[in-house]
Amino acid sequence: MSALPLTLGALKAHPSGDRRRVLRSVKDEMRENLLAKLRQPGPLFEGVLGYEDSVMPQIVNALLAKHNFILLGLRGQAKSRILRALTTLLDEHLPIVAGSEVNDNPYAPISKYARQLIEAQGDDTPIAWVGRDARYVEKLATPDVTIADIIGDVDPIKAARGGHMLSDELTIHYGMLPRANRGVFALNELPDLAGKVQVGLFNIMQEGDVQIKGYPVRLALDVLLCFTANPEDYTARGKIITPLKDRIGSEVITHYPETVELGMQITSQEAWTDRGGLPVRIPEFVSEVIERVAFEARTDKRIDRRSGVSQRLPISVLESVVSNAERRAVMMGDREIVPRLSDLYAALPAITGKLELEYEGELVGAAAIARELIRRASDATLRDRVGQIDSDAVVLWFEQGSALQVTDDVASSALRKAFDTVPGLLDMVALVGLAAAKDEPVEVAACELILEALVARRKLSRSDGGEYARAAHEPRRRPGQEYGGGMSA
Repeated sequence: MSALPLTLGALKAHPSGDRRRVLRSVKDEMRENLLAKLRQPGPLFEGVLGYEDSVMPQIVNALLAKHNFILLGLRGQAKSRILRALTTLLDEHLPIVAGSEVNDNPYAPISKYARQLIEAQGDDTPIAWVGRDARYVEKLATPDVTIADIIGDVDPIKAARGGHMLSDELTIHYGMLPRANRGVFALNELPDLAGKVQVGLFNIMQEGDVQIKGYPVRLALDVLLCFTANPEDYTARGKIITPLKDRIGSEVITHYPETVELGMQITSQEAWTDRGGLPVRIPEFVSEVIERVAFEARTDKRIDRRSGVSQRLPISVLESVVSNAERRAVMMGDREIVPRLSDLYAALPAITGKLELEYEGELVGAAAIARELIRRASDATLRDRVGQIDSDAVVLWFEQGSALQVTDDVASSALRKAFDTVPGLLDMVALVGLAAAKDEPVEVAACELILEALVARRKLSRSDGGEYARAAHEPRRRPGQEYGGGMSA
């Protein structure tokens, strides 16, 4: 940073002061850097998974076309992460007139402050350098956001202190959009922005300038505008006014992970599982059950699909499951942290708080639905991994009146002894290869997986306290009815 020129004269003589390069628009700058990045192997944006063949090509096309664009998607689909990653397409440093609030280009200043400074000091005009992250401005749209917040307003205090007329450009307090000049301005949840404020974006999107407080002050801003919105808001409630939609160059649709395996990769990447103390070992089938909870929820008719089930759900659940296993490991003096299925029930608060229920779901309750989701996810995981299993001996043991208490605060060694009393249960775990021999914590987790699957198939019952017993006799429902249409037993 110290080697970069700090005056206008030095900038003109320095390679970084190449006029063509400095005078590029931000869209041209990002386009050139994007083309260079496309020539290199590797992902466009680090940490964004599952969009390689769907969302990313559309974003690339929008940037190459120099379009302002909007990302449409339900919550938890990495929309904000994508927008923040756009800064990687900006130059590492950008020269501006020192002290400028709108990142004035030293060769083409737009503010009166910068013009007067260059006129007075010429080649001695001080130059500052702005990093790429400082060129990204993000705002969450809410109904109380005003034109002054986005565009700016006249500041009477500035006028009084400087002895200026209110119409003087030097009295302006700039909003977030002018401060994003020569950078990226991202507006999240666009439909929540009041219509009259959306109108204020027209000029910047079409003519590239803004007007403030009705005074004839024009700022020829250079900004890439990006928006996010929920498609339900965008299409059904129609809160984005039509002229603004018409000015948005590209509309990119995001989506949830299309496969459980991809979802597991995202969750593993985002969840905080390295606790810095005891080593953490998560059985793969436990991670799969956690991910399938979200997949099952997205197909359940009792859960509002318009709101969506965020990818934050499995991330939060995995973190809670590991935390519960960590608590148990510390209390029991274990040498490692190994989550199991009963830990998912301790993580119910991480599930219920992320479910928006329909009327039918409200009647059942979020906690009851969450328990069903865990059982259905366990059944789907077992079916996917081992197919059909012969569980007659296990079910018969429970049908004869036996019961088994399984809670999350019992040591794995004690639970394994308990599971050993159930005829064929541990043999079944070994037969289907869910756990290696003598891997006690994983064997216990695998036994719980089988029991949960049998509960989902209504061959066993499980109380809220963790007691497995024979299934309650009740009239058989139509396929799909018992799970709100998600799956049949």
